[in-house]
Order: sequence, then structure tokens, then C-alpha cells
Amino acid sequence: MIVSLRPDAPAATTDTLLAAAAAFGLEARTIADGRGGSLVGIDGKLPPDVLDLPGIGAVHAAHKPYMLASKEHRAQSVVHVGAVPIGGGLPVLMAGPCVVEGRESLLRAAEAVKAAGAGILRGGAFKPRTSPYAFQGLGEDGLRHLADAREATGLPVVTEVMEPEQVDLVAHYADMLQVGARNMANFPLLRRVAGAGKPVLLKRGFSATVEEWLMSAEYLLAGGNPDVVLCERGIRGFDPLVRFTLDLNAVPLAKELSHLPVIVDPSHGTGKRSLVTRMALAGLAAGADGLIVEVHPDPDNARCDAAQTIGPDELATIHRAGLALHGALAGAMEGVLV
Repeated sequence: MIVSLRPDAPAATTDTLLAAAAAFGLEARTIADGRGGSLVGIDGKLPPDVLDLPGIGAVHAAHKPYMLASKEHRAQSVVHVGAVPIGGGLPVLMAGPCVVEGRESLLRAAEAVKAAGAGILRGGAFKPRTSPYAFQGLGEDGLRHLADAREATGLPVVTEVMEPEQVDLVAHYADMLQVGARNMANFPLLRRVAGAGKPVLLKRGFSATVEEWLMSAEYLLAGGNPDVVLCERGIRGFDPLVRFTLDLNAVPLAKELSHLPVIVDPSHGTGKRSLVTRMALAGLAAGADGLIVEVHPDPDNARCDAAQTIGPDELATIHRAGLALHGALAGAMEGVLV
């Protein structure tokens, strides 16, 4: 059940609904509706007499299983990472090396991606790798280097957290926490991340359906974190010439179903440097609110994922073309894009 509260609803109405849900053994949580009011999601039904309260605008007994992530009863969300808004405006570029290799190299990369148009710095301090012998990142030293790069450039930082025990540490340094594709369905991790008080970038698992992805987002929203950004990063295909298949269907579909912003990762979605720019622009054409791209000042010698890493000059091309594309589509598709 979803109860829509008008902007003039007294706080006592919310308190009464939450208390009534608890009395009936039901879980309940609140989320802003993007229009000045709020929604109360309840895992079950309350008797009609309990719902006779001031400020209730509507009661919805039928809804999507991802009731808080659903677009059914609320406006488009805008998530702020530092001072950078994601959703409903100009596309945002998150860019930087796959993995933090050292302080000086990261500072060079951060300055380069900022000059190329990035609004958020990405970089891995803890890296999940297929091989246990591959470079796994610098850990807390990598987080410190990211904080130094933020101080030097003003770019807010997004980085991945892999384990529930890492959440507090990573949240201490980062402006946004990334839950990677391998951990999309790691529900203990999602619960801990939900309570960290930081925006979350939730990557789609490479074998996950769109609905499973949205249900993972629901864990974060139900845990009290309204600031969730979805990331399409490619799904497992059968063609060995590409690392993954970037599922551009998922972008407009997720935006049709959910109020959450959606970004695209053309680096992991292709695994091929030569495809990144075109698929980045294709993602924006599909309606993405931004991109997350692996960028290194010397791509051939990047310590992680060199084959899919581009240089700052190519990022600048994506930035210029992306803004032009966004402007052209905004006029041509007015009233059509979700």
C-alpha cells in the first residue's frame, strides 16, 4: 500500500501511519514525492478507518513491487553529489581511472578530466577483479588520494564499496558510494550502504533483469536513502568480440518505470576503447542522465582495464558532442522523452 500525503499534511499524520503499520506488524517507510509532499510505503494494507487522517491525498492499494522506486506516484528525482545535480538537466560526466594507481598520477588524471568537462571524479580504491592475482587497488591509501584530488580540483568523488565492513570507511572519504555489478544483489551490503548517508550509484548486474535491478534499488530506498542513481553497464552476451553488451533498451525502460536518474557506463558496456565514444553518445540519445567513463592520461599504460580506457582528449569530444546532442534532442523530442 502507498499513501500519498499532500504538502500540507501535518507531521502527526505520518507518525500515526507509521505507528499503525507497526501495530499491525507491517513495515513502513517514507519518501519525498518530488512535488512537495511525501509517500508512505506500507508492506500490506491498513484498515480504512486508520486512513481517515488529515493531509492524505490518495491511497494506492495496487502498485509495483518496487513501490518506492516506481514512477507511479512521484516526480523525477534529482540526486545531488556534492553540488552536482544528476537527473532532469544537463548530462553529467563521471570520469577518471579504473583504479587509483598513486597520488600524483590521480591528481594529473583529476585535473585532466575536469578540463575535459567531467563534473565528478571516479576511481577505484577497492577493486573487484576476476583474477585473485590482479591488482586489487590501494585500499585506504587510494581513498586518501581521492580526497586529495577532490581538494585540489573541487570535483566530488565516487568510488566503489565491496563489503559491508568497508561502508563506514569509504563513506568517510567519498561523496558517492558505488555498488558494483557483482554486488547488485548483495543485500547485506545494500542495507549498510542505505544507512551511510551518502548518494549511491547502483550498477546493474550483468545477468540481472531490469526489474531485479529496480528491486535492488528498493532495498536502498526502503533503508532510508532517497539518493539513488541507476547505472546501466552492459549485460552478458555471447559475442566474444566485446566484453559485454550495452543494453540501451534498459535506459528508457528504467526511466519509464522509475523516477530514479539513470546513467550509462560505455567503458564496461563494450570493453573496447574504439567503441566508447559512440556508445556514450548512444546512451545519451537513449535518455541517460549522464555517463561514467574510464579515463587515464596514458590509456595504454593504465594498470586496470587499459583496453577500454580512453584519454582526456576523447572525453572532451564526448563532452562537447554530448551537450550538442542533448540540446538537439531537448527540442526535437519535447513531450516524448521520459
